[in-house]
Amino acid sequence: MGRINELRLIARVAQMYHAEHKRQAEIAETLRMSQATVSRMLKRAEQEDIVRTTIIPPPGTFAELETALREKYRLTEAIVIDCSEDRDGAVMARIGEAAAHFLEVTLQQDEIIGVSSWSQTILRMVDNIHPLKAAKAKYIVQILGGMGEASVQAHATQLTARLAKLTGGEPRLLLVQGITSSREAKLVMLSDPVVRGTMDFFGRLTLAVVGIGAVEPSELLARSGNTFSREELAMLHDAGAVGEISFRFYDKDGKPVETPLNERVIGITLEELRKTDRVMALAGGESKTAAIAGALRLGIIDVLVTDKFTAARLTE
Repeated sequence: MGRINELRLIARVAQMYHAEHKRQAEIAETLRMSQATVSRMLKRAEQEDIVRTTIIPPPGTFAELETALREKYRLTEAIVIDCSEDRDGAVMARIGEAAAHFLEVTLQQDEIIGVSSWSQTILRMVDNIHPLKAAKAKYIVQILGGMGEASVQAHATQLTARLAKLTGGEPRLLLVQGITSSREAKLVMLSDPVVRGTMDFFGRLTLAVVGIGAVEPSELLARSGNTFSREELAMLHDAGAVGEISFRFYDKDGKPVETPLNERVIGITLEELRKTDRVMALAGGESKTAAIAGALRLGIIDVLVTDKFTAARLTE
């Protein structure tokens, strides 16, 4: 009978704590035992299966898909958003909303944040961030060259500057082409001390927010002038490329695709992203599924924000 009596008292302590919402100190005083004993009994209540924790995900959330993504791709966090349509515009808007909330909640003091400058989904995130009451970020660093066709060039500059204003950080712009005309042109641009000053931050990032692109450029990229020719895109396809992060291409198995085109890109490298404390990727849509799967196999992404349709495809 000794064990039954012991379990009965453990159950009573658990009832007082979980059902009656009494503090451990109050339970100890009522039952005339030490607070350390109360603490041990509460742990025993879980071990003896007297107390069971049940988590009921709220409607509109997808805990099973998020768990499957975390386990399959070894992510720290996966955020799967609800969306009524498997359509790029709708998907981008909802991903942006969820990413904005996650960034606001998890942003640490004096973060150095790198942000990819040619992502419409990241722009949606910035649109949804509320101004922080206290300055938190230290620098917001543009991690891919943003110069391009005049009508869309402002996108890259404004995205970085707006995020800096919202988070209290100082913007560090990368005012050069994302893709230069030649390796020699790139070397000339890299000789600029302002450009080098911004790129020196790549090794100090505490958070990088990136988009994931297919080999075929988005409409925004195509209009920006920051893209490769048809012949060069064909070269990437032939090399097995399925997607890119900041114009750094990789194949379906998550292996970097090395071509001479890399020598013309001014922006962060995959290796520099790998050394970043935390990398958050925002991407969704049927046309990007293969690109997202390959990106997740690179092993550099810690947090993925995507939609329920894409998540289902990624976990099949």
